[in-house]
Amino acid sequence: MDLRTFKYGRMLEDFEVGATYEHPWEVTVDAGSIALFQACFLDATPAYASAVYARDMGLRDRPVHPLLLLNLGLSFSVHDVSEQAIAHLAYLDVHFPNACFAGDTVNASSKVLGVKTASTGDKGVVHVRTVLAKQDGRTVCAFERKALVRAGKVQGRPDPGYPPVPEAPEVPPPAGADRRLPPEMHELVRVPKRSRGFAGFADDFAVGDVLAHDIGKTVSDAEHMQMTFLCRNTHPLHYDEVYCKGGASFAGTRVVYGGLVFAWCASLASRDTCGNVLWDLGFDNGAHPSGVVAGDTLFAASKVTKKERHDAATSAVTFRLVGMKNKLPSELLRAGADLFTSELSKEKGAKVAEKVFEIDRTVLMRTSRPAG
Repeated sequence: MDLRTFKYGRMLEDFEVGATYEHPWEVTVDAGSIALFQACFLDATPAYASAVYARDMGLRDRPVHPLLLLNLGLSFSVHDVSEQAIAHLAYLDVHFPNACFAGDTVNASSKVLGVKTASTGDKGVVHVRTVLAKQDGRTVCAFERKALVRAGKVQGRPDPGYPPVPEAPEVPPPAGADRRLPPEMHELVRVPKRSRGFAGFADDFAVGDVLAHDIGKTVSDAEHMQMTFLCRNTHPLHYDEVYCKGGASFAGTRVVYGGLVFAWCASLASRDTCGNVLWDLGFDNGAHPSGVVAGDTLFAASKVTKKERHDAATSAVTFRLVGMKNKLPSELLRAGADLFTSELSKEKGAKVAEKVFEIDRTVLMRTSRPAG
């Protein structure tokens, strides 16, 4: 019997700085995928939920939620970058320079920016930049990430059989334009008129404000596995119980994919912070200090770290967004827990055991409530 088995992803010695991997997934983002994502993530940002609102802003339709785009980009890259990874370490410079709409087809590529072997020699950190683009070549999501990868080389990885594609240069935005905004919004942002919506305008927030989002979300097995498959994340750590019980999982069971934890924490904060947000300008300095498994209940907290006027009607507001599991953020904060300092920068005894996510989130928000 000629038995063949396959492995995907890469180990440390398979990476070469400067190499670009064209990921095999090419997926049309249909209305059903968008609806399923919206149903799983109770996000209050109006532009991503209402086609009427989005059109009033100057977009041609309701755009695909940026965190669905991020999850697609992350997941597409797993096949070539992190299917052999031990852990996802960091999110850096995440932004969404063009809108994506139902019916658009997306693909992704990743460029290796750095490879660093740990002092122990048995693993190392790989730094990549991933670009998710739609059929016309325009980037809809770009980000950098770092992953902890085992030393060695993958045996049994099939050759993709396609010639290398020359790296396409990104088209820069017009001079003076914000690279984090779609072209339709480079001029004075159009602020829709509406008679309803959630509270929270930029004038309602001050630097230093802390918000505890005490309504949680319990993660179910079926839900996190379905969403992992929807995004095409192929790491068996997230859906293969035999693989996980064989010693590959630190939890001894399936671990919730980090991009979903990211999106759930953001959505848990959205009614208190994003009811008047027009666009996500970007995320940076993100990490997962601890893992999540089915049955855990997620919560979130936010701290306003920066606020500046963008134009006559809008402001850019930056929140330090953190997620925790199985304990209310208000309880942790009242007990003196330091939720908003990066866990990597803390001494061992100062770490918050319940903390599962942290990132800086900058949003374009309406500055003040309408008159009248």
